[in-house]
Amino acid sequence: MKPSMRRSVLALLALGLVGAVVLVGWQFNSDMAQARARAAKGAVLLQTRCGPIEVQEAGTGVPLLVVHGSGGGHDQGMAFAGALAQHGIRVIAMSRFGYLRTPMPADSSAAAQADAHVCLLDALGIRRAAVMGGSAGAPSALQMAIRHLDRVSALILLVPLAYKPPSQADSAPPMPAWVEATMMRLIGSDFLFWAALQVSRDQVIRVVLATPPELLATASPQERARVNAMLDNILPVSARAEGLRSDTAVGKHLVPAPLGSIHLPTLIVSARDDRYGTYASAQYTASQIAGAKFVGFDEGGHTWVGHDDVIMAEIVMLLDPTVRP
Repeated sequence: MKPSMRRSVLALLALGLVGAVVLVGWQFNSDMAQARARAAKGAVLLQTRCGPIEVQEAGTGVPLLVVHGSGGGHDQGMAFAGALAQHGIRVIAMSRFGYLRTPMPADSSAAAQADAHVCLLDALGIRRAAVMGGSAGAPSALQMAIRHLDRVSALILLVPLAYKPPSQADSAPPMPAWVEATMMRLIGSDFLFWAALQVSRDQVIRVVLATPPELLATASPQERARVNAMLDNILPVSARAEGLRSDTAVGKHLVPAPLGSIHLPTLIVSARDDRYGTYASAQYTASQIAGAKFVGFDEGGHTWVGHDDVIMAEIVMLLDPTVRP
C-alpha cells in the first residue's frame, strides 16, 4: 500500500473512531439526563427530627411505608409498589440513607434507619403504618417492627436480606470475590454501569439483579418491562453509591434479631433461584415470627419474575381487611 493511501486509511479510521466516541458520549449524556429527571420526579425532601428524608406518595387509605433495596430510592419503591395505590393503600416510598437526596448520617445502621422511618411517619402525621422491606430494605423494616412495634400495623419482606443460622443450608452459593469486586466498580461509575447495560445487559441482570436472564425470555411483556425498568432505574448510580456501599457492609455483618417479639400480620416472599440466597433466610425468618406467612417460588430470581401479580394480591389481602392508621 502506498504511503499516501495508508495515510488516507488511517485518517478515515481515526475519523470513524472520533465519530463513535462522540456518538457514545452523546448517548450517555442523553440517557443520564433522563435518568436524573426520572429519579427526581414526584419526590419531595421532608425535614424530620432525624434529618432530611426524600419521599414520594401515591394513593389514600391504609398507609404502607415502602423501604427499597440496594440500588434503589423512592423511585424503586414506587415502581414496585405504586400499583397498590389502586387498592385503597397509601403508598409512601422513601429513599434510605445514602440514596438520592437522603444524606448518609454518621450512624447508618439498620436500627438508626428504623428510627428514621418513624421520624418520617411523624413528619407525615401518621401514627401507624404497615412496612414493606425489599431486599436490603428488610433489615431496617425488621428493626422498625422490633423497636417500634406500636407504630407498625403489618410487616412485609420481599426477597429479604436477613440473618439465618450458619447451621441452616444456604439456598445459593456465596458471591465470588471477583464478582463482588466487579459490582463495586460498576456502582462507583455512572459510565461503567451504563456501558455494562449497553454491551452485556443479560449479565447485569444475572449478577446485579441476581435473576436468571432466561426467565425474561418467557415472561410477559409487562414483567419484562418491570424488570428492565428496575435495572435502568439504578442510574444515576453515583447518587446511590453511598447507600450501596453501606448495604454491602450491612450484608456482611447480619446478626440474630429477637424475631419472637414481633406479633404482627407478616408476609415474607422469596424464590429458590434468587442468586443472593434470600430463600433460606426468608424461610428462617418466617419460622421465627408467630403466624408469619411464607410464600416461596421455585423460580423468579431476586426480582420475582412471573409472580408480581400474585405478590401484589397477597399484600392487598394482608392489608385490606382491618388495618387502619
